[in-house]
Parts: sequence; structure tokens; C-alpha cells
Amino acid sequence: KSGERKHDSDSPAKYQDVFGHTLLELARANDKIVGITAAMPSGTSMSIMQEQLPSRVFDVGISEGHAVTFAGGLAKDGMRPFCAIYSSFLQRAYDHIIHDVAIQNLPVTFCIDRAGIVGEDGVTHHGVFDLSYLRAIPNLTIASPRDEASLRNLLYTAQSADRGPFAIRYPRGKGSNPDWRTPMHEIAIGRGQRLVDGNDVAVLSIGPMANKAAAAIERARRENGIEAAHYDMIFLKPIDEQLLDEVGRKGCPVITVEDGVRDGGLGSAVTEWMNDHGYHPHITRIGVPDMFVPHGKVPQLMNLCRMDEDAIYNAIVQANNNHKL
Repeated sequence: KSGERKHDSDSPAKYQDVFGHTLLELARANDKIVGITAAMPSGTSMSIMQEQLPSRVFDVGISEGHAVTFAGGLAKDGMRPFCAIYSSFLQRAYDHIIHDVAIQNLPVTFCIDRAGIVGEDGVTHHGVFDLSYLRAIPNLTIASPRDEASLRNLLYTAQSADRGPFAIRYPRGKGSNPDWRTPMHEIAIGRGQRLVDGNDVAVLSIGPMANKAAAAIERARRENGIEAAHYDMIFLKPIDEQLLDEVGRKGCPVITVEDGVRDGGLGSAVTEWMNDHGYHPHITRIGVPDMFVPHGKVPQLMNLCRMDEDAIYNAIVQANNNHKL
């Protein structure tokens, strides 16, 4: 009757809001941090910092290329710009990323919102290409958090790391933890994490797809007795070569899981590394196939692209069975 929107305080926050509140925390502690957005202050939650520190947030309008070049100019003069742009919109600034940031190795942090399949916004808004189109660029660090705490730690690392451009991609929608205001700490660049050990199959995931992979791995263990290892790679570039060497020495089938096109992303990176280092496991790549993903709800589209929990579970069982033949 009042028209007031009710919020569930026990519900996990949206990734964009975790980003917005975390950036404000960091900016209050580091006066070199500035925020940049291209006409999407509320859509990226850059508005949270804009409301509290308006002189340090710049909305450049619908001009993603200018946003990136402007960020490069600020970084050149000693600032730490955080440039928040939707994944599909960042495609418009590809030349600017290369020429105005990466060549100069400038410390610009790209906060890539709406990464992966986004659902009802349709084919033009799915952020499925960024892992592939960014991986080819020298000097660029590329990471994706599996949960809210990982996102906070990556943002903290980006503003404190003594290195060049840093891309952090995260999805549309809610995370998994209502208690997301965790203490932040710097994490090692290019280092992933073994979440579960096992010798039958090795599952390598990046980003929140780790949650679907974890559920599928537990199901395969419970229903089929398959001991699958699970690695959260965290960084696509530089990729964790120690973890890849550990996986290669196991000699078991490998399954890569990513919320992006499988051509050129994590699956391609793992396949290339294994080939270059003399390992030849059977590798199954789970990701968006070579198609434009249509409009639909995220669970429907995950099923369509064979990226849901069932698809990962079936891939684990099939890889294990084929390996045992």
C-alpha cells in the first residue's frame, strides 16, 4: 500500500553492490583512487562512491572509448582509476585498452560488470567475449572472483599491486554470501587455489562457475565414487603454471569450466599450456559454444549452452569412464 520496496536483509548482495561499497572503502583509504563510468553509475553501482565522494567520480557519458583513454591519462599522472563498464560495452573500447593503457603499462583497473550470460537483456548484452578478447593483450592481468570475498580481495590487490592494467570480471546478479563484508587482503598475482584434491578427473574453473562445478563434483563423488580435483584458477592471465603442472602430472582427464566463449578463454589457455609443456591429457572445455546466445532466463541459457550443473556432472562421469577404458 505504501509503495515502499522491501529488501531482504538476509539475502546476498548483488556483485555490483559489493563492488560499489568495496570501492568506496578503498577510496576513503587511498586518495589516489578515482572512479570512472560511461553513463552507468547506478548500473555498475559506481553511484555509491559518487554519492559520498562526488569530486572523485567521473561519468563521461555513453563513450566507453573515452572512459578508457581518460583513465589512462589519469593513471599516467599518478592516479589509480577504477573504470567500471559492462562486459559487452567494453568491446567498444578495445583499441583504447591496447593503445592508451596496455602499451604504456598503466595501472588502470577495469571493473567488468555483467560478465558471462546475463539472461533477459538478450544477445547484445551477454558478456561472454571478454576473457577471450582481453587474453591476447600484453601487460594485462585478468582475474575473476568465485565469490564476494574474492572480489573484495581482487579489488584490494588491484589498487595496491605495483603493476600495470588489471581486469576483474564479475557477473550480473547476486552472490552467495549475505555476510560479504569480509576483511580484505592482497593476494598473489597469478596464483589459483586447489579447493578439492582428487586423481580421477581435474576440474579447472574460473569465476562464480566454481559453485556449479563444486556441486557437480560432489554429486559425482557421492553417486559414482569419482574423486575429482577442483581448482579455482582465479587468474586467466598470468595463469597459475604451478597448478597446471600439478594437474599435468596427475595424468587424468581435465575439464575446464568458464562463463564465456570457450574459444580463446580458459579452456584454450589450459590446452595451449599443456601442449607447450609436453602434457597430453584429454581436455573437455565447458563454456559458451560458437554461437550468439539468445534471450532467455539464465538457467535456461546455461542448459542450452550445456554449462549447468548437470552438464558438468555428465562431463565428469564421461571423462572418468573413458579414461578407465
